[in-house]
Amino acid sequence: MNRKDFVNLNRFGKRYHTAHFMIITMENGLGIRRLGITASKKTGNAVMRNRIKRHIREFYRLNKNLFPQGYDVVIVAKKGTRNLDFREIREELGDLVKIKGFRL
Repeated sequence: MNRKDFVNLNRFGKRYHTAHFMIITMENGLGIRRLGITASKKTGNAVMRNRIKRHIREFYRLNKNLFPQGYDVVIVAKKGTRNLDFREIREELGDLVKIKGFRL
């Protein structure tokens, strides 16, 4: 995904919120899934941001089949995410994707 894709997704994509994350989705017309992850400086220093991004990538890797084919997905870590461990991240994102009916 390049900057133009991120900007278009941010501008026109459908948003889903949880306490610590926001997921933005939009059809990409390519027939493939693409993932973007954003963690601002408000979430912590570089070590914390990278840890959060690793956990999000691992969640995506384990649950890739739950995300629709042919869509771009950006997961944004909100302020206060630094204190979450992988189990809490998995539960919160899993609730959004599975239980709350992550539909496009």
